[in-house]
Amino acid sequence: MIEIIPNWHPIFVHFTVALVTISGVFFILAKLIGDKKVGDELLASARWSLWAGGIFAIVTVAAGFFAYYSVGHDTLSHLKMTAHRNWALVTLVAALTCVGWSLIHYWRNTKPTLFFIVAMLAVLILVATTGWRGGELVYRYGIGVMSLPQSSEIEHQHNHGEMLEESSHHPKNEAPETNKKHEEHKH
Repeated sequence: MIEIIPNWHPIFVHFTVALVTISGVFFILAKLIGDKKVGDELLASARWSLWAGGIFAIVTVAAGFFAYYSVGHDTLSHLKMTAHRNWALVTLVAALTCVGWSLIHYWRNTKPTLFFIVAMLAVLILVATTGWRGGELVYRYGIGVMSLPQSSEIEHQHNHGEMLEESSHHPKNEAPETNKKHEEHKH
């Protein structure tokens, strides 16, 4: 099996977020558009996206549990990870409820109700909240990422690939602020 550092969760989560989000947008557009042909095509796309998103959501949460128990972290980040996990579980239940509801509409050959659209909006809010909390874990607390490289004598600048001496921006042997913050949360 291919080793993904630190785990597969970050790969699957993007599919889940994208599929569920586009599904919600398509369900809303299908409800708003009066044209039968375009509305039906949007509805079909919305259903397939939601169903695929539901499958990816299950895999994402499973990979998330693996990450929860395997990545290094401190007490504060553990609390944040637990909150993210709990939001993910609520989001999963809500998304799978909408998947089941969508399948019922499909089997009965009925259009989604306004209540279903409201439920999808709630799922979109849950997905955004859960995703934001996951992003916070990575970008604010450095969870699940490899350590930043140690600064060297030459620092890369992002303005047209120019290289500048580190000493012109940072005192000798002192890491940039981002490295300091990362190191504080790493322990």
